[in-house]
Amino acid sequence: MDRLLSMRAFQQVVDDGGFAAAARSMDMSPAVMTRLITDLELHLGARLLQRTTRKLSLTEAGQAYLQRVRHILNDVDEAETSTRQQTDELAGLLRIHTQPVMAVYILAPLVAEFRRRYPKVVLDITVDSPLIPPIEDFDLTILGAGPLYDANVVARPVIVSEGLLCASPRYLSSAGMPQQPEDLRKHAVLRLSQAGARQREWLLINPEEGDREVAVDIKPVLVANHTDTLLRATLDGAGISAQPLDLVANYLHDGQLQRLMAPWITGRFTLYAALPSRKYVPARARVFMEFLIEQTRLKAAQAEPRQTDKNTAGAP
Repeated sequence: MDRLLSMRAFQQVVDDGGFAAAARSMDMSPAVMTRLITDLELHLGARLLQRTTRKLSLTEAGQAYLQRVRHILNDVDEAETSTRQQTDELAGLLRIHTQPVMAVYILAPLVAEFRRRYPKVVLDITVDSPLIPPIEDFDLTILGAGPLYDANVVARPVIVSEGLLCASPRYLSSAGMPQQPEDLRKHAVLRLSQAGARQREWLLINPEEGDREVAVDIKPVLVANHTDTLLRATLDGAGISAQPLDLVANYLHDGQLQRLMAPWITGRFTLYAALPSRKYVPARARVFMEFLIEQTRLKAAQAEPRQTDKNTAGAP
């Protein structure tokens, strides 16, 4: 028995003065309405309504029960209204989980503008790198994955990003501009340490030639398992590294980094915004996800034309 439905049926019968009228109010048949009240009385072990052919009246037990039921249903309705307001209102706490590099280079630069647009939303960002992202524990989880990642139905792609070869103007002014993959053998290379990857070989992909691959032998001057370390060293002029476009879009746009050897890339991966469920998504989570997608793609689009122009200008 649906206890709340039976309570509502009982209250409606009393308010409407009969089973037929109450059934019409609740859009159900009189037979269903009668069964709900009968089941409720059996469950309570007491008669709530005195039925005669001419009128319907409350028993003493029914009067006492009705008073409690009205309070209970009122509390339930208030709780539902409050919860819906929390879901629909652009206010409240938004709990986000992501990895350190994404927190620093993707989320943090968006905070000021998001707060300007939605001042009543409080962002609570948890940053760590667990083996299994705790998607169920947060309103949004921002994560990156390679092309083989099987995203479930509650993970929305933010941007498909490419790994770009990057260096600072300071490095390029002293070491020169590589023009083709083989030129990397003569340059200071900064590599991300990854399990199973050959550190002395760089696999490059040309999207304009059907993803043709070229393996280049290199001698890294720095190997690190920390993206921040590699990016900082690249910005300071230590050498050439591969960086996802969405992470370095701001640096490419303002000229602190320059893309090298376009259209060659080192790989692709997708940035996802994962939700714990497709249902009951708070409005604040929806607007932040849309804002993240809008701004990330905008920054990438702003960076790419600038880099195309620079590479064209630098070509012999």
